[in-house]
Amino acid sequence: MIIAGLIGALVAVFVTVLAMNFISAEKQIQTSLEHRYGVGDPQFSRELGTLLGPAIIDGNRVQNFENGVEIFPAMLAAISEAKQTITFETYIYWSGEVGAAFARAFAERARAGVKVHVLIDWAGSQKMEDKLIEEMIAAGVQVQLYHPLRWYNLGRMNNRTHRKLLVVDGRVGFTGGVGIADPWDGDAQDPQHWRDSHYRLEGPAVAQMQAAFMDNWIKTSGKVLQGAEYFPPLQPVGSALGQVFTSSPSGGGDSMQLMYLLSITAAEHTIDLSAAYFVPDPLTRKALSSALKRGVKVRIIVPGRHNDADVVRDASRSDWGEVLQAGAEIYEYQPAMFHCKILIVDSQLVSVGSTNFDNRSFRLNDEANLNVYDKAFAEHLEDVFEQDLKQSRQITYAQWKRRPLHQKLKEKLSSLLSPQL
Repeated sequence: MIIAGLIGALVAVFVTVLAMNFISAEKQIQTSLEHRYGVGDPQFSRELGTLLGPAIIDGNRVQNFENGVEIFPAMLAAISEAKQTITFETYIYWSGEVGAAFARAFAERARAGVKVHVLIDWAGSQKMEDKLIEEMIAAGVQVQLYHPLRWYNLGRMNNRTHRKLLVVDGRVGFTGGVGIADPWDGDAQDPQHWRDSHYRLEGPAVAQMQAAFMDNWIKTSGKVLQGAEYFPPLQPVGSALGQVFTSSPSGGGDSMQLMYLLSITAAEHTIDLSAAYFVPDPLTRKALSSALKRGVKVRIIVPGRHNDADVVRDASRSDWGEVLQAGAEIYEYQPAMFHCKILIVDSQLVSVGSTNFDNRSFRLNDEANLNVYDKAFAEHLEDVFEQDLKQSRQITYAQWKRRPLHQKLKEKLSSLLSPQL
């Protein structure tokens, strides 16, 4: 009887922990949005800046870097120039040449007296050798792991930080899709070197990026980082309007999806979407279909046969029919794994950062995106999008319908996991 009681208690605990990780107590967005105004309308920016996130701030400069060959040297150069503080948050941090290079850079600056704070997701760093963390700590780097495997974190193990943030001296920030691992190195020249984009931000919006880091640093360490070395006065350095937008299951889990839905609903001419993981729920598919019906041209680039998650690709393809039939153009990138996360609307609004177009990013992960309102920057990224299109293969509705029965069954089974993907 005692053994049976213990087994029953353990089962009850397991079911409770499982429910805490996979069932949200919050109401989710249930109704579709209506097109009321475009992204250039002041009402759109007012709603995004007050209803959902921090204010949209003028005076910023944004620069994009493509693939590790450009991204990593730019980030490492900024780290090497740090005079007072470095704050860094990432999901993927693996051992290898790239991981070692960043550990050395953080350690060198810490030995030089710079306050260095590194926040790494526990699940995303499972391929990281302890010696890298030990090297940083020995040099004086403050290292924290997000939601490590501890009894007090069991109810939050499905909530990971997927944010990718680097802020130097509170003045220069980086965000985008890149992880600290060797697959991101190179120039997407073959399947072993991934395609990705990352962005350097200067100007008043950097303070919002710093605040995004502080959000999870406080949750993890319990410490508040204050002072002008973290939040210096920032003067305008450019002409781009910018906003660093965050989401977390612990505080507005649906806010990132709502930002995407508002942007899609506001579109009047074009939507270009680069999506490493494209698993839209019914509400998002309806928003895309509605945009197509009012004449918006929708183009989407996703990974092709070179990808790191077949189940996500299968779940994605199972639901393409609705948007393809409505007129969307979907392309699969051919040379390598496609890991970009970019939304461009009407050549005016760009949203880049860590957020994937799936339920995991919209509701389960902590995410951070940089929203940029600048026509020149949007048009530049459209040119980058066009270059990616040239290396992609379009999938038509007729092709999608003709896929083999075994593939359809595989996709349908994978789609059952969509709420967790």
